[in-house]
Amino acid sequence: MDAITTLLTDLFGPLGPLIVPGFLAFVLLALGGVLMVSRRPDPMDKFARRAKEARARPEGQSLRRDGGKVDKLERYSTFLEPQDAEEFSAIKLKLVRAGYRGQKAVRVYHFAQFFLGITFLALGLAYTLLVSADGEMSMNSMILYTLLPGGAGYMLPKYWVTKRLQQRQEEITNGFPDSLDMMLVCVEAGQSMDQSIGRVAREIRAGYPALADEYETVTQEIRAGKDKAQVLKDMGERAGVTDVSNFVTVLIQSAAFGTSIAEALRVYAAEMRDKRVMRAEEKANTLPTKMTLATMMLTVPPLLIMLLGPSVYNIIETFAKFE
Repeated sequence: MDAITTLLTDLFGPLGPLIVPGFLAFVLLALGGVLMVSRRPDPMDKFARRAKEARARPEGQSLRRDGGKVDKLERYSTFLEPQDAEEFSAIKLKLVRAGYRGQKAVRVYHFAQFFLGITFLALGLAYTLLVSADGEMSMNSMILYTLLPGGAGYMLPKYWVTKRLQQRQEEITNGFPDSLDMMLVCVEAGQSMDQSIGRVAREIRAGYPALADEYETVTQEIRAGKDKAQVLKDMGERAGVTDVSNFVTVLIQSAAFGTSIAEALRVYAAEMRDKRVMRAEEKANTLPTKMTLATMMLTVPPLLIMLLGPSVYNIIETFAKFE
């Protein structure tokens, strides 16, 4: 490896070990893009892709594409989408829980990873060339400054989706007890469970849009004729929140055993209110521990300065007189 580095440095100068691999990577990427664009689509690949989309499409969803528009990334679907069914289902479920429910969500997600990775890699290479032109830079630093931005750009969509998923689940968890109370009022007022879910979805949209979207999806699927138990199970899977999954189980068991839905809602709503209070108390109990370090950093140094400052000043003045 040292001999190759020395040879490249003698031929192309100090930047030889970085220019040659970068040029080769650029040529390989360009060649791969040309081959992907020029190759003819295999009819069997197209058939397999349609079958996979049909399996991944929820029941009752329109078979037409979004707005009838042509998907420009469809020809690269074999490159941008996982070919393993389990991996495809896992990433699609994660995107659905994050709020991205389009048929092209998986394709756009992987395209964003690829595009941002290449873009940040090019920016890192440009920065490395600019810095190394002004002064000496070690080979390890050049590789680090080049590859690190590319890795950060590739991981950025994954971080965004994960953060969005956590925020959405937190919003659903915070708004779920209030929605149960409103649902209980609607059921006791004489409305059916389906009507109550639709009414609650309209009322809580201003405060909890994620939970309102889930309830609205349930209402639309029930109106489309889908089995109510399956619709509720799908809602619990899409939300990814334990409280919602338990609530779905309670409703299904109430319908199966013929018990009162209003009574089940009353008991479960009270339990959800208690859990919300417990979560608030838990956060309040951890607050003093979190504030300890900040309190010590912001309070102890000024206090020491005020108490010991005059004494230190007098000691310095005394030594100055003896000198």
